[in-house]
Amino acid sequence: MNFWETKKLSEMTTEEWESLCDNCGKCCLHKLEDEDTGDIYFTSVVCNLIDLDTCRCTRYPERAQLVPECLDLKQHDFSEYNWLPATCAYRLLSDGEKLPAWHPLISKNPDSVHDAGVSISSYAMRESEIDDLEDHIIEWLE
Repeated sequence: MNFWETKKLSEMTTEEWESLCDNCGKCCLHKLEDEDTGDIYFTSVVCNLIDLDTCRCTRYPERAQLVPECLDLKQHDFSEYNWLPATCAYRLLSDGEKLPAWHPLISKNPDSVHDAGVSISSYAMRESEIDDLEDHIIEWLE
């Protein structure tokens, strides 16, 4: 059996934890919260530290110091992962779901997330390129 099928998120080693990330980049998209309803809306705008080809942070080890709003998922209660995209491995496993066939741990192909069209590489833009986040809300993202 695979480690993600036998271990809880809280039991995983750092290496196991990091390998769950499929590098889709969706968690790095800026989000807006409706103050009245608490609904979260994803935008097509991403942090300036993201490489839009690989959807990986170019300064990952120091991201929290460079971007104070950047979250370290491991520091949060897993029950709070409902704001993550429905395709996110952390959210899926937290909810008792299986990893999808395109996930690199299943496919054994690091590009499978991009090949499946799940990554942000085809539509994201850097925050330095936009003026108003509200103009870039995407309704179709799951």
